[in-house]
Amino acid sequence: MNTPEYLIYNGKFVLADSPVLQVDNRAFLYGDGLFETIRVVNGNPCFFEEHFQRLQEGMKALKMQVSESFTADRLLENCKLLLSKNGYESGCRLRLTVFRNPGGFYCPVDNGISYTLVTRPVEFDHYHLNDSGLSLDVYSEIKKPLNRLSNFKTLNTQLFVMASLEAKEKGLDDLLILNEKGNVIESTNSNIFLVSNGVLYTPSLDEGCLAGVMRMQVINMALACKLKVYECALTPQRLLGADEIFVTNTAKGIQWVSRYRAKRFYHKVSDFLLNRINSTLLNSDSDLPENWQESQTPFQDF
Repeated sequence: MNTPEYLIYNGKFVLADSPVLQVDNRAFLYGDGLFETIRVVNGNPCFFEEHFQRLQEGMKALKMQVSESFTADRLLENCKLLLSKNGYESGCRLRLTVFRNPGGFYCPVDNGISYTLVTRPVEFDHYHLNDSGLSLDVYSEIKKPLNRLSNFKTLNTQLFVMASLEAKEKGLDDLLILNEKGNVIESTNSNIFLVSNGVLYTPSLDEGCLAGVMRMQVINMALACKLKVYECALTPQRLLGADEIFVTNTAKGIQWVSRYRAKRFYHKVSDFLLNRINSTLLNSDSDLPENWQESQTPFQDF
């Protein structure tokens, strides 16, 4: 007999296959909310403080009112309780969704919040570099608006749904999103980095990309390894001159790109950085994948 799966709704356990939300839910009606995807390694939610800080900033931008009980400590405790309840002692992913309380039409009558916590399994406990590189191109039909909400993970994700559908139709793994200026800012689910002559480049937050938690971890790790990092505008043409391209998110870590249009790439820097991040999370070289030593190439060789 399978063990039942649970979720947390406003601090209480609920069977995952039970009705939870009503039809007047503002996330359902208006996409009025935010979400965070939190990776769990060795049973521990990774980068939790960074996720909670971004969530707080997003709720403030959406003019949500947060109760005194909705704290980082309480939420982290709920995450660990749910992991234990669902039997996740190693790796998985948590999705935290926050939405405004029901009432009103476009204009809310209650700015208080409710939330859900849901667990999902993953294949590996640690971050794992994809065996086959991703194939990418640009999505040009709809561009992402540049405004104060651009850097947050809001529930208004229709642009990413449409781009994902086109990627599937074209037989690609993903498509790159453009801002209103025509610059590449991210993929449908990840931030983007390129490597050129040993230097790392990524779109700046001013360009409208997501303020990704893994994006910042990669930037910090690269700087710690004495690799230069520039946050700047990236045109679609500039990607063709890169030596390497990879994308990042907290669910999968770093994923390398093998093809952008007609250009082919490899994954030396992405492999190096991902293993460094794994080493930090696992706190032991002995817990790293078997190919760990193969990626210990000095940065001057990139």
